[in-house]
Amino acid sequence: MNPISAVWPGRPHPRGATWDGEGVNFALFSEHAHKVELCIFDDEGRRELQRVELREQTDLIWHCYLPEARPGMLYGYRVHGPYQPEEGHRFNPNKLLLDPYARHIDGPVRWSDALFGYTVGSERADLSFDRRDSAHGMPKCKVIDPAFTWGEDRRPRVPWNDMIIYEAHVRGFTMRHPEVPPAMRGKYAGLSSAPAIEYLKRLGVTTVELMPVHAFVDDRYLVERGLSNYWGYNTIGYFAPEAHYSASGKVAEFKTMVKTLHSAGLEVILDVVYNHTAEGGQLGPTLSFRGVDNASFYRLMPQDRRRYADYTGCGNTLNMVHPRVLQMIMDSLRYWVTEMHVDGFRFDLASALARELHEVDRLGAFFDILRQDPVLSEVKLIAEPWDLGEGGYQVGNFPIGWSEWNDKYRDTMRAYWKGDGGLIGEFAQRLTGSSDLYRRSGRRPHASINFVSAHDGFTLADLVSYNHKHNEANQEGNRDGHDNNLSWNCGVEGPTGDPAVRALRARLQRNLLATLLLSQGVPMLLAGDETGRSQRGNNNAYCQDNEVSWIDWRLDEEKRKLLAFTQRIIAIRRAHPLFRRRDFYKGHPVRGLESKDIVWLRPEGGEMSDDEWNQHFARCLGVYLAGEALTETDERGRPVRDQNFLLLFNAHHEAIPFKLPDYAGSRWRAQLDTAFEDGLAVDGIFDAGAQYDLKGRSLALLRQLSASASEAA
Repeated sequence: MNPISAVWPGRPHPRGATWDGEGVNFALFSEHAHKVELCIFDDEGRRELQRVELREQTDLIWHCYLPEARPGMLYGYRVHGPYQPEEGHRFNPNKLLLDPYARHIDGPVRWSDALFGYTVGSERADLSFDRRDSAHGMPKCKVIDPAFTWGEDRRPRVPWNDMIIYEAHVRGFTMRHPEVPPAMRGKYAGLSSAPAIEYLKRLGVTTVELMPVHAFVDDRYLVERGLSNYWGYNTIGYFAPEAHYSASGKVAEFKTMVKTLHSAGLEVILDVVYNHTAEGGQLGPTLSFRGVDNASFYRLMPQDRRRYADYTGCGNTLNMVHPRVLQMIMDSLRYWVTEMHVDGFRFDLASALARELHEVDRLGAFFDILRQDPVLSEVKLIAEPWDLGEGGYQVGNFPIGWSEWNDKYRDTMRAYWKGDGGLIGEFAQRLTGSSDLYRRSGRRPHASINFVSAHDGFTLADLVSYNHKHNEANQEGNRDGHDNNLSWNCGVEGPTGDPAVRALRARLQRNLLATLLLSQGVPMLLAGDETGRSQRGNNNAYCQDNEVSWIDWRLDEEKRKLLAFTQRIIAIRRAHPLFRRRDFYKGHPVRGLESKDIVWLRPEGGEMSDDEWNQHFARCLGVYLAGEALTETDERGRPVRDQNFLLLFNAHHEAIPFKLPDYAGSRWRAQLDTAFEDGLAVDGIFDAGAQYDLKGRSLALLRQLSASASEAA
């Protein structure tokens, strides 16, 4: 590359490096810097060829335009200013910095002490100043040409109540898939390959929620142990897709993945980490934000500005109070919607984004801006509604327009099917959409994202196979990860050849899957749970980029049966609007019908009384769901009707005969019974008032037939 000879003033907007077809505009925000230098590197990123000073500054944004620059150019920044940690300033021009708005980050971090702004190991380390150059160990930013042929790409716009979310990891989903070409495994291209798409379609999910794909860093302590930050919750670039997930090395591969998934009718939601960055606390490295303007980008402790307000457990918290930081997050979100065509976001530790000063403010600036933004107000927003700070647990408190991961649902369903008592009232609330959490704010059942397992914690198979976590492979002495898993190993810890234990574990998995997919709200399925994926008891596999985390596509007979069962339950949900209502149940007769839209039943027959809800020993109940009482309309305004169903639950270890209700002399046909290996119920029609033999630790679904229905119905 020839030296840059012409430097024009350029513009302060847009920020980042922007190719306009003739040259590249560079713009970087720094409120407290004294000088900013743009560093240009050779094509391998090893040799610094030139430094260009950004002499223009507009509204605290430093900028220039290089008419000779082209896409593919590698660059970084050196930012000069005060090094006064006690005042919150950590400028060090010896450290090459990534552009916070970089669209492509090329190469990994190569760890050494030179990447730290202070002298590692010195007395009062973070007050010292390190003069070693860090460029050799730093990834480089790359100028991109954003042109891409989207053609007729359209967002599927799946209605909230029709969604079935599939939480997946780009790498782990296809790394072991035998039908995906080896070069594409673990890549964006692999996720959009024909075998992957066909599997997702056959499964029946509507929405793929991808674990973090923003450019991230493998922590030094993990690399030194031979591990990596597999999950990716360690962001360093909010505009750049993680490069090592790309088979081609091009940003366009991510766009192709989204376009292909859209063509198959599948939505793409990104798990995003705007609460903290990969730079950690005051003893962390200087990679980007810290060196660009530490006092602006991070929340600092007011009494000791050397230290960071840490609401995330990761060492720092982005400073949402600063208008330029808030703007960066909003620009990033809009970029992924407008340029990458994603359909929505799941916000990691979202309560941290709501902290105006110290306390969580559910009407904070972040929410106000999102609600008013013409682009972002149209996409799906999901909160992980907690952080690690005081008052951070905010389940049920996010505003209209947001859905939330509902951990109350997770814990209740786990505990109920484990056999814990005194839960049937809580169980009923969670099964019907958690109206106690969401109705008062004007939200609907889809505000509840229901799950029984997620990336963080036991997989479904491990939930019924382990009483205790087994995280030794993480090399942290098994101290990491949750201790309260609400799991049960069915009498044997870990793998076993005992057929009785294996059968019980399979039944419990069917129970949890059926409950999840027949509950009101939006179900989220962890990738691999539908085939019994195990992490060998590791409930915090964040650093396991290996077969512990990757999906095993070799299916034995047990796994095939579980997959077929999951597909069947999903098909039932999608075929019947009764299981994906848009409104909460009312609990009273509708449109003059004799029955209510929902009736809770005891095994002996008759409706549950108030006292019976409070019986600690009760582990069995039924619920009559009146599909004919639906008051909803479809997208064209036509009334939605469905059949009536009866769901029976028995978490007790012994069988309980359940008296079937008598509504207008109707009869019942069993559709599903988890007591059987394939989940199929005994074929036959049951008269009203007959006893249904509800096996121990099982769930049954029955469909109501008209009074004149025959055996052939």
